[in-house]
Amino acid sequence: MVNPSQDAVLSIDGSYGEGGGQILRTSLALSCALGKTIEIDNIRKARRKPGLQPQHLTAVKAAAAICKARVEGAGLSSTSLRFSPGRIIGGDYSFDVAEKKGSAGSTSLILQTIMLPLCFAERPSTVAVSGGTHVPWSPSFHYCQQVFSTALSRAGASVDLSLEKWGWYPIGGGRIFARINPIRALSLNAIIGRGKLKGVSGISAVSNLPQDIAIRQRSRALNALRQRGVDAAIEIVSAPSPGKGTFVFLLAEFDTITAGFDALGAPGKRAEAVADEACRELFEYLDTTGALDPHLADQIIPYCALSESASEFTTSRVTRHLLTNIWVVQQFTAVDIFVEGKEGEPGRIRVLPGPGGYGGNDPCGKGSDQRLQT
Repeated sequence: MVNPSQDAVLSIDGSYGEGGGQILRTSLALSCALGKTIEIDNIRKARRKPGLQPQHLTAVKAAAAICKARVEGAGLSSTSLRFSPGRIIGGDYSFDVAEKKGSAGSTSLILQTIMLPLCFAERPSTVAVSGGTHVPWSPSFHYCQQVFSTALSRAGASVDLSLEKWGWYPIGGGRIFARINPIRALSLNAIIGRGKLKGVSGISAVSNLPQDIAIRQRSRALNALRQRGVDAAIEIVSAPSPGKGTFVFLLAEFDTITAGFDALGAPGKRAEAVADEACRELFEYLDTTGALDPHLADQIIPYCALSESASEFTTSRVTRHLLTNIWVVQQFTAVDIFVEGKEGEPGRIRVLPGPGGYGGNDPCGKGSDQRLQT
């Protein structure tokens, strides 16, 4: 997006806010896109296993590959990293989360790291990522394909995602593909209201387990939706995978936005509980008036920061992930960001281009004003 700069190194505290891998991924994405050398300390300090795990190492490797970066400190369990990017290079890339160590690390989170900078490459890119496609604590492939990439297309980005094999925890083995076409600029318009609900659709999937589980998941979800007066179409899917797993995904399409909610099965977790979990998240969203679901709100923030125009949106819930991503963005960009609403409640976010400077107020601080200029 810009020529790499050898100016002062930008220091990032990886323990800030939720203190997880999101700080690393967003920092790498913005470092590549803006050509800024970064040093990150206290990486994933708040996690049970601090430091870089296979999934995070793959994200570093992917980011380094697309901009020929110089990297120091990229080792398993490392809590510090220096990343010096070069120019973004579009092309054909392939990454495997389990290349160094067996892992079902998220393929979606690898894409999350490199998708933004590749939007500003000089030529199209294709990216193949092997690992977990539907695993805990990360966006599922279906969420990325049908919610996140849809939102990006409305902002002018061109991203096409496809799924070859499903990868479940703990063995992974899935494979996804992305084609990213370069753009000149992003433009995110205001998304304040949802408009009319046009419909709810979804899937109930199983891999290498009795199909009756998928049928029970679908039946439970349909019954719950009917009780809320919502008609839905849910497809049964036999998902090709080397592992075993179950999954429910619900997609709510409105006039101005698309929202997604999902749940994963686990040993000892009944099919009905999987369906209930996905439905509960959907109903919590429907009970508010916020436009963006909680996951889309935090994922879209870096794109808002690099948009050529002001952007504004409402969300059904302000999360710590959202506040953390705002803090990371404000370390890199001179934008004004206003947050209205308390953590855990519906909110409204405005991102305004301008000389807001770096640093600013602390959106995750205990005494912070809930309306923040950063």
